[in-house]
Amino acid sequence: MRLYEVIFIVKPMEEEATNAVIEKFTKLIQANGGKIEKEDRWGKKRLAYEIKDHSEGYYVLLYVNAEPACVAECDRVMKITDELLKHMIVRADGVEE
Repeated sequence: MRLYEVIFIVKPMEEEATNAVIEKFTKLIQANGGKIEKEDRWGKKRLAYEIKDHSEGYYVLLYVNAEPACVAECDRVMKITDELLKHMIVRADGVEE
């Protein structure tokens, strides 16, 4: 198991829809054997530049303990999810297996 930081920006939507998108990814990670160590919701922020005709987005940062296969599946689903503007998954520095 490795520690990853998963950050994504959700399109500006109603609170219920935003929560549903976040819950979708937390359940996906857990279903693939990953464990969410910490969930940090930064809230709605103004973007530095427009992404897909949006100037604001809801930022979410997840600290995830998971196998590389789980992270690959999460990345694949994030790429095809229309509600996300951007996402990035990085392995946390200084963490050994």
